[in-house]
Amino acid sequence: MQGIVAIVSTLTSDEKQEFVLQLRRKNRRTDTKNEKLFKLIDVGKTEDLDIQLYGKPARNSFHALCKRLQDSLIDFVASKSFAGETSEELEILKLLLASRIFFEKKLNKLAFKTLENAERMAIPLDLYSILNEIYHTKIQYAHLNTNWILEEIIETSKKNMKLFQQDFHLNRAYAVIKSRLKNTEHSSVSNIIQTTFSEFHIEISDTLTYKSLFQLMELTATAAKAQIDFYAISPFMLELYDIVDKKSSLKSKHRFYHLSILNLLAITQFRNKKFAVSMQFTKEMEQEMQKENNLFYKRFAEKLATLKALNYNYTGEHAKALTILEDFKSDSLDLKLLIAMCLFQQGNFSESYQIIKNLRHTDTWYEKKMGWVWVVKKNLIEILLLTELDKLDLVLVRLQQFKRRFSRLLQNKGEKRVLTFVKLISRYYENPKQVTTEKFKDEVENSFEWIGKEQEDIFVMSFYAWLKSKMEEADLYEVTLELVGQKST
Repeated sequence: MQGIVAIVSTLTSDEKQEFVLQLRRKNRRTDTKNEKLFKLIDVGKTEDLDIQLYGKPARNSFHALCKRLQDSLIDFVASKSFAGETSEELEILKLLLASRIFFEKKLNKLAFKTLENAERMAIPLDLYSILNEIYHTKIQYAHLNTNWILEEIIETSKKNMKLFQQDFHLNRAYAVIKSRLKNTEHSSVSNIIQTTFSEFHIEISDTLTYKSLFQLMELTATAAKAQIDFYAISPFMLELYDIVDKKSSLKSKHRFYHLSILNLLAITQFRNKKFAVSMQFTKEMEQEMQKENNLFYKRFAEKLATLKALNYNYTGEHAKALTILEDFKSDSLDLKLLIAMCLFQQGNFSESYQIIKNLRHTDTWYEKKMGWVWVVKKNLIEILLLTELDKLDLVLVRLQQFKRRFSRLLQNKGEKRVLTFVKLISRYYENPKQVTTEKFKDEVENSFEWIGKEQEDIFVMSFYAWLKSKMEEADLYEVTLELVGQKST
């Protein structure tokens, strides 16, 4: 049952409709209940489903129905994948299989041509495992083709095997890096990657596949997000992108990975306040999304809207940012929090608070779904909104809840500055007038260890901007733009 819920949550509206049509085509009887079960789960109903479907408790029948529906969903997802991103890989495998059948049937001339076509298609796609099979087949039947030189095929096979082993080692290193980042949260991302690569004898070079480059970028960006340190990873990300750029002739073959890479680069540059560079990657991403008849547009539409809105908001064009966010109809929690933040920066506290109030799940639920960083940001925004709306009784409750829930976590993550910030909010809550005094300003100055304006994360600076605006009795948005090196337009 949980598996079905998880799969359904990943499907788009169009994919859900397509799946229902597929169910109808497969159902031989008109009274089958798989479609009804799917629709009930899709609208969030998960209690007493056997009674709703059968009119009485029917555990065994319901369990069997769930098993059939889950199998159908897995088959649907797999079929969609094969029909899309991996079509060329499947085509090459078909050619390889066909060539072997032709050899068995003594159609050698046709087999040679088919196998060579498979090899020609696989080389630019870096399909080392398939190429291993192709060279194995060529070696097996080399004695039948006077144009094939066995020694050359063996040598090519050896070179490919080295690349295949490197890809295999990289995949192992990827798993090790993920584990180490999880268990050693204060270590430098780049140091962990370099150490692990050294252990596995892996070099950053243009022999890395598109998929491997994306995996490395995604891993690095995820670690940077958890450590709130995008400055440290920027050189490494750009180094990887230089390799991607050298493979530009292959980007149409790896459109999904290429779009994902552009998205990660745009995010990294934004978090480092390199807005022009971030927007350039965003524009390139949008252009790529429009290719192949907008094949990947829906899949990346939310990421595109987020990038545009963030860059506009932090370069003084807040109206454009809000228009993009509000026009993008979505239940995305990231977008909801982003809208709340933008409204908050513009002083629309009641409207912003209404969005936060409508996030009705527990923090534990949100942490499982979105991660602890998202939950901390949500709680901080809520506390600031309650402070601005003079809901002082709720402020005290939320401050106590925040300290109780997040103090140990933030200390373990090395984010004591957040706790310091919360302490200063408490001080403001107790006596708002004191924040404009020189004594309070000195206390703030001595409370934070800033790593430098260029290196500091943009979202960390955004929260500090609220405190600074209170100390200077200035407009929050203007102070925010000043801190990130921009001016309002």
